[in-house]
Amino acid sequence: MTGIGQNNTTVKKTNLLITAIVSGGLAFGVAVQAKEHEEENINTSDVPAEVQKAAETEAQGGKVVRWEKEGANYEAVIEKKGKKWGVQIDANGKVLSKHDESKEKGEKHEEH
Repeated sequence: MTGIGQNNTTVKKTNLLITAIVSGGLAFGVAVQAKEHEEENINTSDVPAEVQKAAETEAQGGKVVRWEKEGANYEAVIEKKGKKWGVQIDANGKVLSKHDESKEKGEKHEEH
């Protein structure tokens, strides 16, 4: 009878250990993902000339209202025709992506 009770305890400890390892791995993955998408507002003077030039080309009739640094890339927030657009640009001035800033999570919608 003693063997059955000990075996049950061992299984419970093993399951607890596996649960702890999986939980830790998931928490680490979420932390890494959050770190990759961190944005830092920066001054225009901290943005390379090639990146500024690419943003000005994208703005055509609008204006850059804010710069953000996202990892190794930059994001120009461009206000054009009453909307704000995020344009992600690499350090060499290559446009990587564009998106509607009002659709970003946590972005406040402005009413005019």
